[in-house]
Amino acid sequence: QVQLVESGGDSVQPGGSLTLSCAFSGIPIPYYAIGWIRQAPGKEREAVSAISTANGDIYYADSAKGRFTISRDSAENMVYLQMMNLKPEDTGIYYCAGGWPSDPKLLDEYEYWGQGTQVTVSS
Repeated sequence: QVQLVESGGDSVQPGGSLTLSCAFSGIPIPYYAIGWIRQAPGKEREAVSAISTANGDIYYADSAKGRFTISRDSAENMVYLQMMNLKPEDTGIYYCAGGWPSDPKLLDEYEYWGQGTQVTVSS
């Protein structure tokens, strides 16, 4: 049974920080990617960051570069997304997803999804 469980979402003011956590288990084939996908209100889902467990390759969307940091704890099957200098446009539901996408932006190629955690950035 594959499980991905996100936590850490909250309401913060602009300029604030949050760290999201994704606990995952049961992915049947090794060397997969874990991505953080954001669903902003009224917008399509987009991958904001992803990390490969095969080679450690990391992807950041342009909107995340310089502000977000993805990391993993292989021993604990955890992936984190540290978000700094948050902006109102970062508001949305953040999903953790796992799979073998040929490109981290191709959301249809993620096989497994968590339920999401809400991030709200507002003054």
